[in-house]
Amino acid sequence: MGQRVAVGLKTVDVRDPYRPLRHEQQGLDYCKPARLDMLLDMPSVSCEVQLSHSWNNDDRSLNVFVKEDDKLIFHRHPVAQSTDGIRGKVGYTRGLHVWEITWAMRQRGTHAVVGVATGDSPLHSVGYTALVGSNCESWGWDLGRNKLYYDGKNQPSQTYPAYLEPHETFIVPDAFLVVLDMDEGTLSYMVDGHYLGIAYRGLKGKKLYPIVSAVWGHCEIRLRYINGLEPEPLPLMDLCRRSVRVALGKDRLNEIQSLPLPASLKSYLAYQ
Repeated sequence: MGQRVAVGLKTVDVRDPYRPLRHEQQGLDYCKPARLDMLLDMPSVSCEVQLSHSWNNDDRSLNVFVKEDDKLIFHRHPVAQSTDGIRGKVGYTRGLHVWEITWAMRQRGTHAVVGVATGDSPLHSVGYTALVGSNCESWGWDLGRNKLYYDGKNQPSQTYPAYLEPHETFIVPDAFLVVLDMDEGTLSYMVDGHYLGIAYRGLKGKKLYPIVSAVWGHCEIRLRYINGLEPEPLPLMDLCRRSVRVALGKDRLNEIQSLPLPASLKSYLAYQ
């Protein structure tokens, strides 16, 4: 359960504007999708919807439980030599979905894995292991090792973010976003507003749930559903609103009410 200490590694800051991109990063895999930009510009869903997409207390290891006073958070009992997981309530088959995971760095231990899984993936294992991604029913990102695991017993892990050099490590902050696009069949992650690129492909046609696996005693992990977009083309009004908001920029969105427009249109632009 103890923290792994990396020796001789350089820490990479994803926010560094001067970091050079390797040739393979110039492709679409590292461009934030336009639909994702639009989704993140929308207001978050209501608390009621967040609860409906939160952790499933009926689909978990017996060593974890969803907290009664905050059902977006689960707590893991301090059970030695055990890796324990939990799935979200909703399995996604279509559309674009984004949720935020909040997992304190000091509560991660040696194996902290976040990803998606089918309803058949295991939720408990003896010992400390990367449970999410251990077989062909789940896809995970090990936050401490910067590794992607899928069918881990038969397939080699992959470095993520992919631009990391062997001597580099990436520190994942307490909160980050998981991006599941079931229409494209991809899973990605975002940190501090930065898109880290596609982690997995080939997910189309499956029913996938949010999942984590943890080993740290008394760790608490929060799942907050941000929003979703159905695969149908967006209405022209929504596209126009997005264009206006992009033209203003995030720092000037508070100026919408001063625009020479009818009150109803200003309210629409402000998602009111």
